[in-house]
Amino acid sequence: MLPSSIQISGEPLSGAEVRDICRGLRDNAVRLLSLRGCRLCDRDFGRICRALAGATSLAQLNLNLGVVSSPSRIKQLAEALRTNRSIQSLFLHGSPLTDAGLALLNPALALHPALVALDLGDCMLGDEAINLICGLLPPDGAKSGLKELTLSANPGITPKGWSRLAIAVAHSSQVRVLNLDYNPLGDHVAGMLAVAVASSRTLEVLDLEGTGLTNQSAQTLLDMVENYPTALRSLVLAENSISPELQQQICDLLSEGEEEEEVAGGAGDTQEREKGREPAAHQRGSNSWMCPSDPSSQMVLMTSGLGDSLLAETEM
Repeated sequence: MLPSSIQISGEPLSGAEVRDICRGLRDNAVRLLSLRGCRLCDRDFGRICRALAGATSLAQLNLNLGVVSSPSRIKQLAEALRTNRSIQSLFLHGSPLTDAGLALLNPALALHPALVALDLGDCMLGDEAINLICGLLPPDGAKSGLKELTLSANPGITPKGWSRLAIAVAHSSQVRVLNLDYNPLGDHVAGMLAVAVASSRTLEVLDLEGTGLTNQSAQTLLDMVENYPTALRSLVLAENSISPELQQQICDLLSEGEEEEEVAGGAGDTQEREKGREPAAHQRGSNSWMCPSDPSSQMVLMTSGLGDSLLAETEM
């Protein structure tokens, strides 16, 4: 049987549900675990962390919307990540990490052998956090690093921090998706990002929705797209003070480039993301149903479509 997914959203977790989650992780029966916005006690959070530490099938972990809500939970998650070797995508959107919390997580993130996607949107980060994040985007040829990075809605990051990130992106040999939506970037930072995009050989998606841009930065981005060959396929500029004409010109040029690539050999798939919001990781899968053991529960078990769920029905 193939590993399944457990997805619970915005609900308090019962002791029975926590036991089922831990059993599934220990039995390597879970590929995706999403507990976005769930409420659970510190003891149960620690139990889940200990179980995921040794899980070898878990590829995606979604703890969005305040699940990692204290320094003690950050430490427990960091300890689990130091042991885990399978997680490829980690979503912490809407967690009050701050720079100090990311400093606790960073050693485990930097040494994790499989992590390629990280969502730190709305995590109350500042420039010190950016210094750590840049270490997850190593220079070309140094080592593997993140392919997808979300830093939406972190207004504490200054232009100095964004400039450092732009340099790291320009020299990274890995990053393909960069979501910076709903940060007060302005035209100056957008200009630095345009240089980073022009230098990058891998960046395919850049989300700048609601970042305080004007026609000035749009013209810079248009010149970049028009005159420099890049890997960029999607540039999100909604909710900015940019004329529809400029946005359409940029869109048309990117579409032309994508069509040329498809003719030459086909474009690779890109992972879906909600623009300007937390990622839609919790929406993946097929053949979903509500856990029948508790009518009030929001637990969803999902298989890959080729096998039944490996998790037994919860006994309440």
